[in-house]
Amino acid sequence: MKLASLKSGRDGELVIVSRDLSRAAKVPHIAPTLQAALDDWDRLESRLQDVYDALNAGTAEGAFTLALEDLAAPLPRAYQYLDGACYVCHIRRNREARGDTLPDDILDAPLIYQGISHGYGAWNDPIVQNPADMIDFEAEIAAITGDVPRGVSADEAPRYIRLFCLLQDTSLRRIVAPELKRTFGFLTSKPESFLGPLAVTPDELGDLWDGKMVSGTMKVTLRGKQIGNIETGIDSPFHYGQAIAHVAKTRNFPAGTIIGLGTVSNEAADTDWSIGAGCIGEYRAMETIQTGSAKLAFMQPGDRVRIELFDREGKSVMGAIDQEVTWPA
Repeated sequence: MKLASLKSGRDGELVIVSRDLSRAAKVPHIAPTLQAALDDWDRLESRLQDVYDALNAGTAEGAFTLALEDLAAPLPRAYQYLDGACYVCHIRRNREARGDTLPDDILDAPLIYQGISHGYGAWNDPIVQNPADMIDFEAEIAAITGDVPRGVSADEAPRYIRLFCLLQDTSLRRIVAPELKRTFGFLTSKPESFLGPLAVTPDELGDLWDGKMVSGTMKVTLRGKQIGNIETGIDSPFHYGQAIAHVAKTRNFPAGTIIGLGTVSNEAADTDWSIGAGCIGEYRAMETIQTGSAKLAFMQPGDRVRIELFDREGKSVMGAIDQEVTWPA
């Protein structure tokens, strides 16, 4: 199934989207918002699936032509946002570029922080930040969960994943380092994040979803030039189940929790420059390691970034994030 939210109030209006993205249908008789659907997923999923099947067959009542520009984030407000740094080569390169090494306990547990969940931007909303703060983007795939019980195991946790979507986790690099140095984690260096236009159920991914990781090729374009061509299903020692289980050691997850594994990254990029990176910071780290200096500039007003996941046949899986940087008002 493919789900989305039309721009409407703070929480959007739930729509079911056809597989080819051409048509959509509102479902107020089932659930007015995606959060409402997630709150009662076990009872409502089959009814939502019936609408999806009818859309794809061309028989859905009230179907209308979909304009992606009308879509908000699939889940404009979430009860919890957790984001990781699970692709260890991403961390390694950033540390190596500044003459540091990985901590000895890096593989003991996933690195995860809790970010802003009260307002996700849409796929095409501008990144409104001061360029003096060194604006960066991060290309990710996020899971959206149902209710997850405290103490769930890593093997059990994936069955609580309801949906996947693209995630762009904006980072202000000038502020990141001093905040982390204070050892209390990210805060002002991590403003609001943005979600792709569509949320898809795990079964919609076919063999891209193996029950632990989502595979595919993440293509990242900055200023019209491709800087990332990354296989998402490899090179993370921690999968979604392990990330969920780690946080759930001490808390329940409410339905509508968003959790990401962090910026996608591949080990092979050390020797294959065409793979690139999923953010400017890591790309600059690669430049520093390989050439002695970083050249790729952080984002300025007018710069555009596009993030999109493709399947093995080159088809877009979840739509795209396509954003431009603008000056704060």
